[in-house]
Amino acid sequence: MRLSLTGVDVPMLRLLIAPLAALILGAPASAAAQEPHPIPDGRVTSGTLSFDGHATVGDFTGTTNAVTGQLTGSADLSGVRGWVEAPVESLKTGDGKRDKDLNKSMESGKYPAIRFELVRIAPAGGSGDSVPVVLHGALAIHGVTRDMELPATIRFEGNTARLRSDFPLNLKDYQIGGLSKMLGMLKMNEKIEVHTDLVFQLGAGK
Repeated sequence: MRLSLTGVDVPMLRLLIAPLAALILGAPASAAAQEPHPIPDGRVTSGTLSFDGHATVGDFTGTTNAVTGQLTGSADLSGVRGWVEAPVESLKTGDGKRDKDLNKSMESGKYPAIRFELVRIAPAGGSGDSVPVVLHGALAIHGVTRDMELPATIRFEGNTARLRSDFPLNLKDYQIGGLSKMLGMLKMNEKIEVHTDLVFQLGAGK
């Protein structure tokens, strides 16, 4: 079927189409990527903290699901504050002896938790289903606290916010020793890659 424009006022047709086209082209790529205003308080309901380690005997991964945390809401994303932490003893690598060595090196009896204090969230541009941001805060491990700027993405869906971050870490920056065994024949690289995947329930209170 063909439509004829005979007898149609073309300038008037353009006036009608232009606003519609602007609305369509200007629509956000995904409603899930739009942050709620204001952002309510929230707490971690599920999440994973893991790291990839490298050693002379092979690569390995340490993982924990025992992650807790809270968010203090704000009128917008930049004003959100919060914290997350995980017990060092909850990190498991799939090898009991290695887990024991890990706890010894990190002195988990003296420094039982890994904790990140969030002081500011800065947008990092981009678009899509996830909002790219930079998390400004302080990371405390093994009794050492260092300021950090962590790349991350946040995805808002309904009353949840999912936060993911991947970043490199040098264990020597946190004075973690005991990385060599048997006169250096067995050695773990001080450089690891850290991964976080956390789900916050918004409006859940503290």
